Amino acid sequence: MTGPENMILPRTGIGVDVHAFAAPGEPRPLWLGGLHWEGERGLAGHSDGDPVAHAAADALFSAAGIGDLGTHFGTDRPEFTGASGVTLLAEAARIVRAAGFEIGNVAVQFVGNRPKFGPRREESQRVLTEAAGAPVSVTATTSDGLGFTGRGEGISAVATALVYPAANVHSSANLER
Repeated sequence: MTGPENMILPRTGIGVDVHAFAAPGEPRPLWLGGLHWEGERGLAGHSDGDPVAHAAADALFSAAGIGDLGTHFGTDRPEFTGASGVTLLAEAARIVRAAGFEIGNVAVQFVGNRPKFGPRREESQRVLTEAAGAPVSVTATTSDGLGFTGRGEGISAVATALVYPAANVHSSANLER
């Protein structure tokens, strides 16, 4: 039997990331949800500009209370110039675990007119789940023509993450007392 002193108290976090499309004279590949989107205009950014992966990483940092994306991978860190969002997410998950947390899950929604995400949703979720070492779900929506995403100027993403202190994780032997 377990009492309140043995309860696992989860923590939630929110992450937001926004990237404008790269200038027409500065072609970049589009990386979104950990995937390369051939033939699509890329996003500007210090790293690969993947707002889905970046928002997921930011939500993990928020949930653990250990800073944000800029704290760990800011533009003042030249070693992250051009870094893959999947690499950043994997490193964020490592940092969160090193801080004493396990990851329950991450949910991300991106807002943009393109690319059409549905056909590659499962592929994206597999790549991001592998990077985080925990379930990552991704949804997509448009903003019905409103704002910078509606005008096709960029893409934004919002993520939530759930983490819990690793010290509170009970083995099956402890639960059978």
